[in-house]
Amino acid sequence: MRSLIASVFVASSILMTACVGPGTEGPDTAGETSQQEGSVGVFTSGPEGFDTHSFYHDTGKEVVVFDAQFTPDLAKKLAAEIQAKTSSPITYVVVTHPNPDKFNGASEFQKMGAKVVASKATAAAMPGVHAYKKYYFVHIAKMFTEESYPAEVKVDVTFEGDYELPLAAGKVELHELGGAGVSSTQTVAWVPAQKALFVGDLVHHGAHAWLEGGIVEGKATPDLGAWKKTLGELLDYEGATVFGGRGESAKVEVAVEEQIGYLTGMEKLVGEYVAGLGASAKEELSGEAASGHHKKMAELAASKYPERALPYLVEYGVYGLANQIAGL
Repeated sequence: MRSLIASVFVASSILMTACVGPGTEGPDTAGETSQQEGSVGVFTSGPEGFDTHSFYHDTGKEVVVFDAQFTPDLAKKLAAEIQAKTSSPITYVVVTHPNPDKFNGASEFQKMGAKVVASKATAAAMPGVHAYKKYYFVHIAKMFTEESYPAEVKVDVTFEGDYELPLAAGKVELHELGGAGVSSTQTVAWVPAQKALFVGDLVHHGAHAWLEGGIVEGKATPDLGAWKKTLGELLDYEGATVFGGRGESAKVEVAVEEQIGYLTGMEKLVGEYVAGLGASAKEELSGEAASGHHKKMAELAASKYPERALPYLVEYGVYGLANQIAGL
């Protein structure tokens, strides 16, 4: 039960006091390029949507959205921003991995005629993740009712391995990575004309990471070793600029190196903290004292990485890593 109480995204105090506004300025993007090559834009939620970036690529004929935001209301704001900038219809929404800030808003795009695309592994994981998160937000945080929590999204197009979207112009290639990352499964999207690689929360460049792990059979199951190995696959995209779900854009070599270093450092930090609790670790990390420990770990992370934004992600996501290290 404690894992649910400590789990899932951000505390209700942050979410309930935040005002939903228009897309804020996000990371540096590839900028506006010629209509022949298309363009890349970004919408960034506030903390009510976990400071999540949704990127979109306008080919000049149609728009592809990468990740759909946490709520239908945020998805509507994302769509409105796109429609204010282009007359191209939104035809596809790509879900990079099975976390609710990536798929909860997708139904709004389906109402517009867009198709939701995800790997078979991501589509298979989404119902379990949806149930786990819905339970928290409805029954623990009490921020939603059964009726008001976003409905489970159905994926329209699934694939295994590699898939090229059937676009009227331009090229967007999807690739299913070989292992786990921030979640249990991970897809990246490659726009070769701009050397733009969209990776969801696999990379948090310049920001703290969500360390909950993938939700597998109703339990948080982080695997930082697999995450680091999966990051190495991005190096196949030589010359790419990486656009992650939070933080800033970066060249692929820099993004991979710094993310691996951060994960290694955080695993050491959390491991030392848990070891310092001694025999009481299991009891305290699964009981009422857990939130205090999570806050202390977030403070240590903020001190260790003062240049990284969004330390609240550690406070509310580190329970997965801490419990795993403690053997819970």
